[in-house]
Amino acid sequence: MAAPPSDFAVETLLETPTVAVRDVYCRGRLQGRGAEEHATVTQLVFPYRGAYVRHLGHDDAVAEANQVLFFNAGEGYHVSHPLAGGDASLTVAIGDSLIAELAPRSLLRDRGPLAFRRQRLRIDARTQVLMALLRHSLRADVAEPLEGESLALTLARRALGPQTTHAASASPVRQRLVDRAKLVLAADLARRWTLAEIASEVGFSPVYLTQVFQQVEGLPLYRYQLRLRLARALDLLAHYEDLSHLGLELGFSSHSHFSAAFRAAYGRSPSEFRRVALRRPSAAAR
Repeated sequence: MAAPPSDFAVETLLETPTVAVRDVYCRGRLQGRGAEEHATVTQLVFPYRGAYVRHLGHDDAVAEANQVLFFNAGEGYHVSHPLAGGDASLTVAIGDSLIAELAPRSLLRDRGPLAFRRQRLRIDARTQVLMALLRHSLRADVAEPLEGESLALTLARRALGPQTTHAASASPVRQRLVDRAKLVLAADLARRWTLAEIASEVGFSPVYLTQVFQQVEGLPLYRYQLRLRLARALDLLAHYEDLSHLGLELGFSSHSHFSAAFRAAYGRSPSEFRRVALRRPSAAAR
């Protein structure tokens, strides 16, 4: 049974002849697979809040903030929501001719209409911050259309770049193990997990879990968790005046710990990012 219409909302942030950028929200109240869905246009989907699973044939992908997902026009898929709390994604749709310019040939199918070969790639921290900058600046109405278009194309180029993405390659058994670990982390971002606790949740030894996760995702498990926390911070920065409180809520031990991790990942402090994304004056200038 498909989710009720009230469970799903789409907000257009930018629409020009070149690009369409939309915020998509889902309450995710149905845990099992929903009815088959189809994208009307090929698009890049950047999850930034919560997590869900996209089922494409026999291939399942956990959609969370470290990933970009590719939705091919007309291709049928199903979605399930194993975690409570719903999810949100930013979608970027550009024309097929622009995708053909931006995407390496290795990512595209050889025959038929333009389409991506795989359904996801892991993105780097720079891609995450570009997505957040695009979303916040459009939502706050501080980016004019030309700036929004430029940011969207830069984001797409970064998300598709072979130097800034990682394509998982694993057996189905190993991929399922990694996906279970991702869902454990996404279910409680603030929790200070131990390796033994996560291993117990997924049913494998700590040694095997760390080895497989590193091999499949190209990142250690603890760094993957840190990226998820920081991506959530990018989502929430516009809603917090007290950034120390935000850091503590996300599981960081102190404001300095949060700020240092944020700067190491994104090249600027949380307050600096907020000023750039929302055009807020600094405290000294008020």
